[in-house]
Amino acid sequence: MPKRILNGKIVSNKNKNTVVVEVIRTVKHEIYKKIIKKNKKFHAHTNKSYEIGTSVSIQESKPISKLKKWVVMEATKEESK
Repeated sequence: MPKRILNGKIVSNKNKNTVVVEVIRTVKHEIYKKIIKKNKKFHAHTNKSYEIGTSVSIQESKPISKLKKWVVMEATKEESK
């Protein structure tokens, strides 16, 4: 089974070797057919230091601690709007 890869932004970097990444996805409501944004925060392991607001890719891994089950793969380039 392949490991999931998600893209998101770092919202917290206060812990040692851990960042909190917020992933935003869009889904269509089943009844009303309206497009909605859903947010979820993941704790991810990293050895590098990242600034808040950096876009990163995270990959699923074996459990590292109670909350950490993801690893930061790389910082992704942000698209300018």
